[in-house]
Amino acid sequence: MRGISRVYTGTQVRALDRILIDKHSIPGISLMKRAGLFAFDRLCDHWPGVGSISVVCGAGNNAGDGYIVAGLARNRGMHVQLIQIGNAGSLGGDAKAAYRWALEQGVVPQTALTIEGDVIVDAMLGTGSVGSIRDSYVSGINLINEHNGPVVALDMPTGISADTGALVTETPVKADLTTTFIGAKLGLFTGPGVDFGGRVELSELDAPSRAFEEVEGLAVIPREDNERLVSKRAPGAHKHKFGHVLIAGGDHGMCGAVLLSAESALRAGAGLVSVITRPEHRPAIVARRPECMVYDVDEQQDIAPLLDRANILAVGPGLGQGAWGRAILQQILKSDKACVLDADALNIVADESWSLSAGSIVTPHPGEAARMLGIPSDSIQADRPTAARTISSKYKAVTILKGAGTLVANRGELLGICIAGNAGMATAGSGDVLTGIVAGAKALGLESETAAALGVWLHASAGDRALDSCHGRAIIASDIIESLRPYGESVGAGSILGN
Repeated sequence: MRGISRVYTGTQVRALDRILIDKHSIPGISLMKRAGLFAFDRLCDHWPGVGSISVVCGAGNNAGDGYIVAGLARNRGMHVQLIQIGNAGSLGGDAKAAYRWALEQGVVPQTALTIEGDVIVDAMLGTGSVGSIRDSYVSGINLINEHNGPVVALDMPTGISADTGALVTETPVKADLTTTFIGAKLGLFTGPGVDFGGRVELSELDAPSRAFEEVEGLAVIPREDNERLVSKRAPGAHKHKFGHVLIAGGDHGMCGAVLLSAESALRAGAGLVSVITRPEHRPAIVARRPECMVYDVDEQQDIAPLLDRANILAVGPGLGQGAWGRAILQQILKSDKACVLDADALNIVADESWSLSAGSIVTPHPGEAARMLGIPSDSIQADRPTAARTISSKYKAVTILKGAGTLVANRGELLGICIAGNAGMATAGSGDVLTGIVAGAKALGLESETAAALGVWLHASAGDRALDSCHGRAIIASDIIESLRPYGESVGAGSILGN
Protein backbone atom coordinates (compact mmCIF):
# COMPACT_ATOMS: atom_id res chain seq x y z
CA MET A 1 0.00 0.00 0.00
CA ARG A 2 3.00 2.28 -0.26
CA GLY A 3 2.51 5.37 -2.35
CA ILE A 4 -1.22 5.77 -1.69
CA SER A 5 -1.75 9.37 -0.61
CA ARG A 6 -5.50 9.69 -1.14
CA VAL A 7 -8.49 7.39 -1.33
CA TYR A 8 -11.73 7.86 -3.24
CA THR A 9 -15.32 6.69 -3.30
CA GLY A 10 -16.58 4.75 -6.29
CA THR A 11 -18.47 7.82 -7.47
CA GLN A 12 -15.33 9.95 -7.29
CA VAL A 13 -13.31 7.43 -9.32
CA ARG A 14 -16.02 7.27 -11.95
CA ALA A 15 -15.82 11.07 -12.13
CA LEU A 16 -12.05 10.82 -12.56
CA ASP A 17 -12.58 8.26 -15.30
CA ARG A 18 -14.86 10.68 -17.19
CA ILE A 19 -12.36 13.53 -16.71
CA LEU A 20 -9.59 11.40 -18.24
CA ILE A 21 -11.79 10.46 -21.20
CA ASP A 22 -13.55 13.78 -21.84
CA LYS A 23 -10.96 16.38 -20.80
CA HIS A 24 -7.68 14.56 -21.36
CA SER A 25 -8.71 12.66 -24.49
CA ILE A 26 -7.67 9.23 -23.22
CA PRO A 27 -9.92 6.62 -24.86
CA GLY A 28 -11.82 4.46 -22.40
CA ILE A 29 -10.54 1.29 -24.06
CA SER A 30 -6.97 2.51 -23.48
CA LEU A 31 -7.65 2.90 -19.77
CA MET A 32 -9.19 -0.56 -19.76
CA LYS A 33 -6.15 -2.08 -21.44
CA ARG A 34 -3.81 -0.35 -18.99
CA ALA A 35 -5.86 -1.71 -16.09
CA GLY A 36 -5.89 -5.23 -17.51
CA LEU A 37 -2.15 -5.15 -18.17
CA PHE A 38 -1.39 -3.91 -14.65
CA ALA A 39 -3.54 -6.62 -13.12
CA PHE A 40 -2.03 -9.33 -15.29
CA ASP A 41 1.52 -8.21 -14.50
CA ARG A 42 0.79 -8.19 -10.75
CA LEU A 43 -0.78 -11.64 -11.02
CA CYS A 44 2.34 -13.00 -12.70
CA ASP A 45 4.58 -11.26 -10.16
CA HIS A 46 2.78 -12.82 -7.21
CA TRP A 47 2.31 -16.28 -8.74
CA PRO A 48 5.23 -16.76 -11.13
CA GLY A 49 4.99 -19.80 -13.33
CA VAL A 50 1.21 -19.94 -13.18
CA GLY A 51 -0.07 -22.05 -16.08
CA SER A 52 -3.81 -21.45 -15.99
CA ILE A 53 -6.28 -18.85 -14.81
CA SER A 54 -10.04 -18.62 -14.46
CA VAL A 55 -11.53 -15.19 -15.12
CA VAL A 56 -15.07 -14.66 -13.80
CA CYS A 57 -16.71 -11.74 -15.59
CA GLY A 58 -19.90 -9.78 -15.13
CA ALA A 59 -21.47 -7.56 -17.75
CA GLY A 60 -19.99 -4.11 -17.20
CA ASN A 61 -16.70 -2.23 -17.28
CA ASN A 62 -15.19 -4.40 -14.56
CA ALA A 63 -15.74 -7.33 -16.91
CA GLY A 64 -13.92 -5.37 -19.60
CA ASP A 65 -10.80 -5.32 -17.42
CA GLY A 66 -11.23 -9.05 -16.95
CA TYR A 67 -11.45 -9.71 -20.70
CA ILE A 68 -8.15 -7.89 -21.17
CA VAL A 69 -6.54 -10.07 -18.50
CA ALA A 70 -7.95 -13.18 -20.17
CA GLY A 71 -6.64 -12.15 -23.59
CA LEU A 72 -3.19 -11.31 -22.26
CA ALA A 73 -2.98 -14.64 -20.47
CA ARG A 74 -4.01 -16.49 -23.64
CA ASN A 75 -1.29 -14.67 -25.57
CA ARG A 76 1.21 -15.74 -22.91
CA GLY A 77 0.30 -19.38 -23.57
CA MET A 78 -1.72 -19.94 -20.42
CA HIS A 79 -4.84 -22.02 -20.29
CA VAL A 80 -7.69 -19.53 -19.84
CA GLN A 81 -11.13 -20.34 -18.52
CA LEU A 82 -13.50 -17.39 -19.05
CA ILE A 83 -16.65 -17.79 -16.97
CA GLN A 84 -19.39 -15.41 -18.01
CA ILE A 85 -21.80 -14.27 -15.29
CA GLY A 86 -24.69 -12.33 -16.74
CA ASN A 87 -25.50 -11.71 -20.37
CA ALA A 88 -22.49 -10.85 -22.54
CA GLY A 89 -24.96 -9.65 -25.16
CA SER A 90 -25.76 -6.69 -22.93
CA LEU A 91 -22.18 -5.46 -23.02
CA GLY A 92 -21.66 -2.04 -24.52
CA GLY A 93 -18.96 0.48 -25.29
CA ASP A 94 -15.44 -0.28 -24.09
CA ALA A 95 -16.42 -3.51 -22.32
CA LYS A 96 -17.86 -4.84 -25.57
CA ALA A 97 -14.67 -3.91 -27.43
CA ALA A 98 -12.58 -5.67 -24.78
CA TYR A 99 -14.80 -8.75 -25.05
CA ARG A 100 -14.34 -8.91 -28.82
CA TRP A 101 -10.59 -8.49 -28.42
CA ALA A 102 -10.44 -11.40 -25.98
CA LEU A 103 -12.36 -13.58 -28.42
CA GLU A 104 -9.87 -12.65 -31.16
CA GLN A 105 -7.08 -13.92 -28.91
CA GLY A 106 -8.75 -17.32 -28.77
CA VAL A 107 -10.53 -16.99 -25.43
CA VAL A 108 -13.75 -19.03 -25.33
CA PRO A 109 -16.47 -17.93 -22.85
CA GLN A 110 -18.35 -20.60 -20.93
CA THR A 111 -20.86 -21.08 -18.20
CA ALA A 112 -19.09 -23.30 -15.71
CA LEU A 113 -19.97 -25.02 -12.47
CA THR A 114 -16.37 -25.57 -11.45
CA ILE A 115 -13.21 -23.49 -11.61
CA GLU A 116 -10.22 -24.98 -13.41
CA GLY A 117 -7.54 -22.28 -13.15
CA ASP A 118 -4.65 -22.11 -10.71
CA VAL A 119 -5.44 -18.44 -10.08
CA ILE A 120 -8.91 -16.88 -10.15
CA VAL A 121 -9.66 -13.36 -11.35
CA ASP A 122 -12.77 -11.65 -9.98
CA ALA A 123 -14.04 -9.27 -12.67
CA MET A 124 -17.73 -9.31 -11.84
CA LEU A 125 -18.79 -5.99 -10.32
CA GLY A 126 -15.84 -3.97 -8.99
CA THR A 127 -17.13 -0.59 -7.82
CA GLY A 128 -20.59 -1.63 -9.05
CA SER A 129 -21.26 -3.56 -5.82
CA VAL A 130 -24.15 -1.43 -4.54
CA GLY A 131 -27.57 -2.29 -3.21
CA SER A 132 -28.65 -5.90 -3.49
CA ILE A 133 -26.67 -8.27 -5.71
CA ARG A 134 -28.41 -10.51 -8.21
CA ASP A 135 -28.54 -14.24 -7.52
CA SER A 136 -26.33 -14.97 -10.52
CA TYR A 137 -23.54 -12.86 -9.02
CA VAL A 138 -24.01 -14.46 -5.61
CA SER A 139 -23.53 -17.80 -7.36
CA GLY A 140 -20.36 -16.43 -8.96
CA ILE A 141 -19.06 -15.31 -5.57
CA ASN A 142 -19.73 -18.75 -4.11
CA LEU A 143 -18.00 -20.39 -7.06
CA ILE A 144 -14.87 -18.34 -6.40
CA ASN A 145 -14.86 -18.70 -2.62
CA GLU A 146 -15.41 -22.44 -2.71
CA HIS A 147 -12.26 -22.91 -4.77
CA ASN A 148 -8.96 -23.22 -2.93
CA GLY A 149 -6.88 -21.21 -5.40
CA PRO A 150 -5.63 -17.63 -4.88
CA VAL A 151 -7.92 -14.81 -6.01
CA VAL A 152 -7.13 -11.51 -7.72
CA ALA A 153 -9.93 -8.93 -7.52
CA LEU A 154 -10.06 -6.21 -10.15
CA ASP A 155 -10.69 -2.78 -8.57
CA MET A 156 -12.82 -4.17 -5.68
CA PRO A 157 -13.78 -7.64 -4.47
CA THR A 158 -17.33 -8.29 -5.61
CA GLY A 159 -19.73 -7.70 -2.73
CA ILE A 160 -17.82 -4.86 -1.01
CA SER A 161 -18.99 -1.25 -1.20
CA ALA A 162 -16.27 0.96 -2.65
CA ASP A 163 -17.70 3.92 -0.72
CA THR A 164 -17.86 2.50 2.81
CA GLY A 165 -16.29 -0.96 2.93
CA ALA A 166 -19.70 -2.38 3.89
CA LEU A 167 -20.76 -5.87 2.84
CA VAL A 168 -23.50 -5.68 0.23
CA THR A 169 -23.93 -9.43 0.30
CA GLU A 170 -23.53 -11.89 3.14
CA THR A 171 -20.27 -13.37 1.86
CA PRO A 172 -18.27 -11.24 -0.62
CA VAL A 173 -15.34 -12.47 -2.67
CA LYS A 174 -12.30 -12.90 -0.44
CA ALA A 175 -9.28 -11.84 -2.46
CA ASP A 176 -5.59 -12.43 -1.86
CA LEU A 177 -4.70 -9.46 -4.07
CA THR A 178 -6.76 -6.48 -5.19
CA THR A 179 -5.47 -4.40 -8.07
CA THR A 180 -7.28 -1.09 -7.93
CA PHE A 181 -7.25 1.51 -10.69
CA ILE A 182 -7.00 5.30 -11.09
CA GLY A 183 -7.68 5.95 -7.39
CA ALA A 184 -7.54 3.67 -4.36
CA LYS A 185 -11.04 2.95 -3.12
CA LEU A 186 -12.03 4.04 0.38
CA GLY A 187 -13.91 0.77 0.94
CA LEU A 188 -10.68 -1.23 0.77
CA PHE A 189 -9.29 0.53 3.84
CA THR A 190 -12.14 0.90 6.34
CA GLY A 191 -15.14 -1.06 7.52
CA PRO A 192 -15.57 -4.81 6.95
CA GLY A 193 -14.00 -4.45 3.50
CA VAL A 194 -10.51 -4.48 5.02
CA ASP A 195 -10.90 -8.23 5.61
CA PHE A 196 -11.61 -9.07 1.97
CA GLY A 197 -9.18 -7.13 -0.25
CA GLY A 198 -5.95 -8.89 0.71
CA ARG A 199 -2.87 -7.04 -0.50
CA VAL A 200 -3.87 -3.83 -2.29
CA GLU A 201 -1.88 -2.48 -5.23
CA LEU A 202 -2.76 0.71 -7.08
CA SER A 203 -2.16 1.87 -10.64
CA GLU A 204 -3.21 5.37 -11.62
CA LEU A 205 -3.11 4.14 -15.24
CA ASP A 206 -0.68 6.89 -16.23
CA ALA A 207 -3.33 9.52 -15.57
CA PRO A 208 -1.93 13.08 -15.66
CA SER A 209 -1.58 14.52 -12.16
CA ARG A 210 -3.68 17.57 -13.01
CA ALA A 211 -6.73 15.33 -13.48
CA PHE A 212 -6.69 14.60 -9.75
CA GLU A 213 -6.94 18.30 -8.94
CA GLU A 214 -10.61 18.21 -9.94
CA VAL A 215 -11.68 15.45 -7.52
CA GLU A 216 -10.55 15.90 -3.94
CA GLY A 217 -10.74 12.42 -2.45
CA LEU A 218 -9.71 11.80 1.16
CA ALA A 219 -6.18 12.33 2.47
CA VAL A 220 -4.28 9.33 3.79
CA ILE A 221 -2.65 10.31 7.07
CA PRO A 222 1.04 9.88 6.15
CA ARG A 223 2.87 6.72 7.13
CA GLU A 224 6.25 7.29 5.49
CA ASP A 225 8.99 8.82 7.64
CA ASN A 226 9.79 11.47 5.07
CA GLU A 227 6.14 12.60 4.93
CA ARG A 228 6.25 13.61 8.58
CA LEU A 229 7.58 16.83 10.04
CA VAL A 230 9.36 16.02 13.28
CA SER A 231 11.30 18.88 14.79
CA LYS A 232 14.01 18.36 17.39
CA ARG A 233 13.93 20.28 20.65
CA ALA A 234 16.01 23.44 20.79
CA PRO A 235 19.08 23.28 23.06
CA GLY A 236 17.57 25.80 25.46
CA ALA A 237 14.13 24.15 25.66
CA HIS A 238 12.38 23.66 29.00
CA LYS A 239 9.52 21.39 30.03
CA HIS A 240 6.89 24.13 30.17
CA LYS A 241 7.37 24.76 26.46
CA PHE A 242 5.89 21.35 25.68
CA GLY A 243 2.61 21.58 27.49
CA HIS A 244 0.97 20.12 30.56
CA VAL A 245 -1.49 17.25 30.17
CA LEU A 246 -3.90 16.32 32.95
CA ILE A 247 -5.49 12.88 32.62
CA ALA A 248 -8.50 11.87 34.72
CA GLY A 249 -9.62 8.29 35.14
CA GLY A 250 -8.99 5.06 36.93
CA ASP A 251 -12.02 4.27 39.06
CA HIS A 252 -11.86 1.27 41.39
CA GLY A 253 -9.95 -1.57 39.77
CA MET A 254 -9.11 0.37 36.59
CA CYS A 255 -5.76 1.93 37.40
CA GLY A 256 -4.07 0.47 34.32
CA ALA A 257 -6.07 2.50 31.82
CA VAL A 258 -5.12 5.91 33.19
CA LEU A 259 -1.51 4.79 33.70
CA LEU A 260 -1.22 3.75 30.05
CA SER A 261 -2.58 7.12 28.94
CA ALA A 262 -0.20 9.01 31.18
CA GLU A 263 2.84 7.12 29.93
CA SER A 264 1.75 7.67 26.34
CA ALA A 265 1.37 11.41 26.82
CA LEU A 266 4.92 11.59 28.15
CA ARG A 267 6.28 9.52 25.28
CA ALA A 268 4.42 11.72 22.79
CA GLY A 269 6.39 14.71 24.03
CA ALA A 270 4.30 16.43 26.71
CA GLY A 271 6.50 18.38 29.10
CA LEU A 272 4.38 17.63 32.18
CA VAL A 273 1.71 15.02 32.91
CA SER A 274 -0.62 14.99 35.91
CA VAL A 275 -3.10 12.26 36.83
CA ILE A 276 -6.37 12.46 38.76
CA THR A 277 -7.45 9.06 40.07
CA ARG A 278 -8.72 7.08 43.05
CA PRO A 279 -6.56 7.20 46.20
CA GLU A 280 -5.69 3.50 46.14
CA HIS A 281 -4.12 3.84 42.67
CA ARG A 282 -1.62 6.53 43.53
CA PRO A 283 1.16 4.23 44.84
CA ALA A 284 1.03 1.98 41.78
CA ILE A 285 1.21 4.87 39.31
CA VAL A 286 4.06 6.62 41.13
CA ALA A 287 5.98 3.34 41.39
CA ARG A 288 5.57 2.56 37.71
CA ARG A 289 5.95 6.10 36.36
CA PRO A 290 7.45 8.52 38.87
CA GLU A 291 7.61 11.24 36.19
CA CYS A 292 3.84 11.72 36.61
CA MET A 293 2.26 13.94 39.26
CA VAL A 294 -0.61 11.97 40.81
CA TYR A 295 -3.58 13.43 42.72
CA ASP A 296 -6.16 11.31 44.49
CA VAL A 297 -9.62 12.89 44.61
CA ASP A 298 -13.15 12.04 45.61
CA GLU A 299 -16.39 13.02 43.91
CA GLN A 300 -16.98 16.03 46.20
CA GLN A 301 -13.53 17.54 45.79
CA ASP A 302 -13.04 20.77 43.86
CA ILE A 303 -10.46 19.96 41.19
CA ALA A 304 -10.49 23.39 39.54
CA PRO A 305 -6.98 24.30 40.84
CA LEU A 306 -5.59 21.13 39.28
CA LEU A 307 -7.34 21.82 35.99
CA ASP A 308 -6.05 25.38 35.89
CA ARG A 309 -2.44 24.19 35.75
CA ALA A 310 -2.89 22.10 32.60
CA ASN A 311 -3.35 23.30 29.04
CA ILE A 312 -4.99 20.10 27.79
CA LEU A 313 -7.27 17.71 29.65
CA ALA A 314 -7.87 14.04 28.86
CA VAL A 315 -10.67 12.12 30.52
CA GLY A 316 -12.18 8.68 30.21
CA PRO A 317 -9.61 5.89 30.55
CA GLY A 318 -10.91 3.68 33.36
CA LEU A 319 -13.26 6.48 34.45
CA GLY A 320 -16.31 4.30 34.98
CA GLN A 321 -19.87 5.58 34.84
CA GLY A 322 -20.49 5.88 38.57
CA ALA A 323 -20.90 9.01 40.70
CA TRP A 324 -17.12 9.52 40.98
CA GLY A 325 -16.51 9.51 37.23
CA ARG A 326 -19.55 11.65 36.46
CA ALA A 327 -18.58 14.29 39.01
CA ILE A 328 -15.04 14.56 37.69
CA LEU A 329 -16.17 14.71 34.07
CA GLN A 330 -18.72 17.41 34.85
CA GLN A 331 -16.07 19.59 36.48
CA ILE A 332 -13.70 19.06 33.57
CA LEU A 333 -16.31 20.07 31.03
CA LYS A 334 -17.19 23.17 33.07
CA SER A 335 -13.54 24.27 32.91
CA ASP A 336 -14.08 25.26 29.29
CA LYS A 337 -10.68 23.81 28.34
CA ALA A 338 -10.12 21.63 25.29
CA CYS A 339 -10.44 17.96 26.19
CA VAL A 340 -9.60 14.59 24.74
CA LEU A 341 -12.47 12.24 25.63
CA ASP A 342 -12.43 8.46 25.48
CA ALA A 343 -14.17 5.39 26.89
CA ASP A 344 -16.70 6.06 29.66
CA ALA A 345 -16.39 9.82 29.26
CA LEU A 346 -18.01 9.34 25.86
CA ASN A 347 -20.71 7.09 27.28
CA ILE A 348 -21.54 9.64 30.00
CA VAL A 349 -21.61 12.53 27.54
CA ALA A 350 -23.94 10.54 25.28
CA ASP A 351 -26.18 9.74 28.26
CA GLU A 352 -26.25 13.25 29.74
CA SER A 353 -26.10 15.26 26.48
CA TRP A 354 -23.40 17.48 27.96
CA SER A 355 -21.69 19.98 25.67
CA LEU A 356 -17.98 19.86 24.93
CA SER A 357 -15.51 22.72 24.99
CA ALA A 358 -14.24 24.19 21.74
CA GLY A 359 -11.26 22.30 20.35
CA SER A 360 -12.19 19.02 22.04
CA ILE A 361 -11.35 15.65 20.49
CA VAL A 362 -13.46 12.50 20.88
CA THR A 363 -12.02 9.03 20.24
CA PRO A 364 -14.85 6.47 20.05
CA HIS A 365 -14.61 2.86 18.97
CA PRO A 366 -17.68 1.58 17.05
CA GLY A 367 -19.59 0.61 20.20
CA GLU A 368 -19.09 4.02 21.78
CA ALA A 369 -19.89 5.71 18.48
CA ALA A 370 -23.17 3.81 18.35
CA ARG A 371 -24.12 5.06 21.83
CA MET A 372 -23.16 8.61 20.89
CA LEU A 373 -25.51 8.45 17.90
CA GLY A 374 -28.18 6.24 19.44
CA ILE A 375 -27.96 3.61 16.71
CA PRO A 376 -26.86 -0.07 16.59
CA SER A 377 -23.10 -0.68 16.38
CA ASP A 378 -23.63 -2.66 13.16
CA SER A 379 -24.84 0.57 11.57
CA ILE A 380 -21.55 2.26 12.46
CA GLN A 381 -19.48 -0.41 10.71
CA ALA A 382 -21.83 -0.42 7.73
CA ASP A 383 -21.00 3.24 7.05
CA ARG A 384 -18.03 4.43 9.07
CA PRO A 385 -17.49 7.61 7.01
CA THR A 386 -21.02 8.85 7.70
CA ALA A 387 -20.72 7.93 11.39
CA ALA A 388 -17.48 9.91 11.80
CA ARG A 389 -18.93 12.92 10.02
CA THR A 390 -22.15 12.81 12.04
CA ILE A 391 -20.42 12.55 15.43
CA SER A 392 -18.14 15.47 14.61
CA SER A 393 -21.15 17.57 13.66
CA LYS A 394 -23.41 16.52 16.54
CA TYR A 395 -20.79 16.97 19.27
CA LYS A 396 -18.91 19.85 17.63
CA ALA A 397 -15.62 18.05 18.21
CA VAL A 398 -12.82 16.59 16.15
CA THR A 399 -13.68 12.92 15.87
CA ILE A 400 -11.34 9.94 15.72
CA LEU A 401 -13.42 6.88 14.80
CA LYS A 402 -11.16 4.03 15.83
CA GLY A 403 -10.84 0.67 14.12
CA ALA A 404 -9.24 -0.65 10.96
CA GLY A 405 -9.01 2.39 8.74
CA THR A 406 -9.30 4.94 11.54
CA LEU A 407 -11.10 8.06 10.32
CA VAL A 408 -10.63 11.66 11.44
CA ALA A 409 -13.47 14.15 10.93
CA ASN A 410 -14.44 17.66 11.95
CA ARG A 411 -17.42 19.92 11.33
CA GLY A 412 -19.22 17.19 9.45
CA GLU A 413 -16.38 16.57 6.99
CA LEU A 414 -13.84 13.77 6.74
CA LEU A 415 -10.26 14.98 7.11
CA GLY A 416 -8.23 11.81 6.70
CA ILE A 417 -7.90 8.07 7.01
CA CYS A 418 -5.04 6.09 8.54
CA ILE A 419 -4.08 2.92 6.70
CA ALA A 420 -1.14 2.10 8.96
CA GLY A 421 -1.60 -0.16 11.99
CA ASN A 422 -2.41 -3.84 12.34
CA ALA A 423 -4.81 -6.31 13.92
CA GLY A 424 -2.40 -6.94 16.79
CA MET A 425 -3.41 -3.52 18.13
CA ALA A 426 -6.88 -4.87 18.91
CA THR A 427 -5.83 -5.42 22.50
CA ALA A 428 -6.83 -4.13 25.92
CA GLY A 429 -5.46 -0.66 26.59
CA SER A 430 -4.64 0.25 23.01
CA GLY A 431 -7.29 2.96 23.01
CA ASP A 432 -5.97 4.36 26.29
CA VAL A 433 -2.56 4.68 24.65
CA LEU A 434 -4.10 6.60 21.75
CA THR A 435 -5.81 8.99 24.18
CA GLY A 436 -2.50 9.80 25.81
CA ILE A 437 -0.69 10.27 22.51
CA VAL A 438 -3.36 12.63 21.16
CA ALA A 439 -3.38 14.62 24.40
CA GLY A 440 0.42 14.84 24.31
CA ALA A 441 0.32 16.11 20.74
CA LYS A 442 -2.38 18.63 21.55
CA ALA A 443 -0.40 19.88 24.56
CA LEU A 444 2.40 20.90 22.22
CA GLY A 445 0.15 23.64 20.88
CA LEU A 446 -1.07 21.93 17.73
CA GLU A 447 -4.53 22.58 16.33
CA SER A 448 -6.99 19.86 17.32
CA GLU A 449 -7.31 18.53 13.76
CA THR A 450 -3.55 18.19 13.42
CA ALA A 451 -3.11 16.72 16.91
CA ALA A 452 -5.76 14.11 16.18
CA ALA A 453 -4.24 13.11 12.87
CA LEU A 454 -0.72 13.07 14.25
CA GLY A 455 -1.79 11.06 17.27
CA VAL A 456 -3.51 8.47 15.10
CA TRP A 457 -0.45 8.16 12.88
CA LEU A 458 2.02 7.87 15.76
CA HIS A 459 -0.18 5.26 17.45
CA ALA A 460 -0.56 3.17 14.30
CA SER A 461 3.10 3.41 13.34
CA ALA A 462 4.20 2.45 16.84
CA GLY A 463 1.82 -0.50 16.64
CA ASP A 464 3.46 -1.63 13.40
CA ARG A 465 6.92 -1.38 14.95
CA ALA A 466 5.74 -3.26 18.02
CA LEU A 467 4.39 -6.08 15.87
CA ASP A 468 7.67 -6.26 13.96
CA SER A 469 9.66 -6.41 17.19
CA CYS A 470 7.47 -9.29 18.36
CA HIS A 471 7.96 -11.05 15.00
CA GLY A 472 4.25 -11.01 14.26
CA ARG A 473 3.20 -12.50 17.60
CA ALA A 474 0.65 -10.91 19.94
CA ILE A 475 1.44 -7.44 21.26
CA ILE A 476 0.15 -5.62 24.33
CA ALA A 477 -0.58 -1.95 24.82
CA SER A 478 2.69 -1.35 26.68
CA ASP A 479 4.57 -2.57 23.59
CA ILE A 480 2.99 0.27 21.63
CA ILE A 481 4.19 2.79 24.20
CA GLU A 482 7.72 1.39 24.09
CA SER A 483 7.66 1.66 20.30
CA LEU A 484 6.90 5.38 20.54
CA ARG A 485 10.49 6.01 21.62
CA PRO A 486 11.84 6.92 18.15
CA TYR A 487 9.24 9.69 17.91
CA GLY A 488 9.32 11.12 21.43
CA GLU A 489 10.67 14.52 20.39
CA SER A 490 8.64 17.66 20.03
CA VAL A 491 6.45 17.18 17.00
CA GLY A 492 5.14 19.64 14.48
CA ALA A 493 2.95 18.03 11.85
CA GLY A 494 1.82 20.74 9.49
CA SER A 495 1.39 18.32 6.58
CA ILE A 496 0.07 15.33 8.51
CA LEU A 497 -3.29 15.54 6.72
CA GLY A 498 -1.65 15.89 3.33
CA ASN A 499 -2.75 19.49 2.82
